[in-house]
Amino acid sequence: MDEDSFWALLEGSQQQTSDPDQRLEALREQLMQRPLPEIAQFQSCLHRVRGRIDTWEMWAAAEQIHGGRCSDDSFWYFQFWVVGLGREAFGRAAADPDSLAEVPELRRLAGRSMETWSDDEWPEWESLDYAAAEAFNTLTGEEEGLETALEAEGLDNPCNPEPSGEAWDVRDVDEASRRLPRLSRMFPLTG
Repeated sequence: MDEDSFWALLEGSQQQTSDPDQRLEALREQLMQRPLPEIAQFQSCLHRVRGRIDTWEMWAAAEQIHGGRCSDDSFWYFQFWVVGLGREAFGRAAADPDSLAEVPELRRLAGRSMETWSDDEWPEWESLDYAAAEAFNTLTGEEEGLETALEAEGLDNPCNPEPSGEAWDVRDVDEASRRLPRLSRMFPLTG
């Protein structure tokens, strides 16, 4: 599966609904119409694309949005949420994480207490990482079928963030304000 096919599947689910659970179900249904190797390739492509935003700058953006409490897992799920925004928004965010300040979903959260965010509003989409495995497992009846298929093809299926780029303290308020001025204004942290 090439990236155009990957994005077409992902954005097709986005056109049907904005609800993350319904999007996931639509995506799984679409994947189950594909041959097994393409399902494995979707997962591999998901991680290849996601890897472009596995950076210290993006972690700082997630840290800012999450109110200074972005764990490894939260950053991992945040990356899938950014992928789920679609190709265009993803491309802007990959080039400039501060451009996430323009994303309507985040603009709606700005100025609100995190305690008021609904589950569907949280900028995380953990379940996207499971869509291909669930489709593959449903079709084969094998619980670890996708993992086995990926290993057989020599494809990587990472499970933790490994940010690239210059390492810096993403909780440094002054540095985050310098690097991410718009997000820092939208989601201010205190030092």
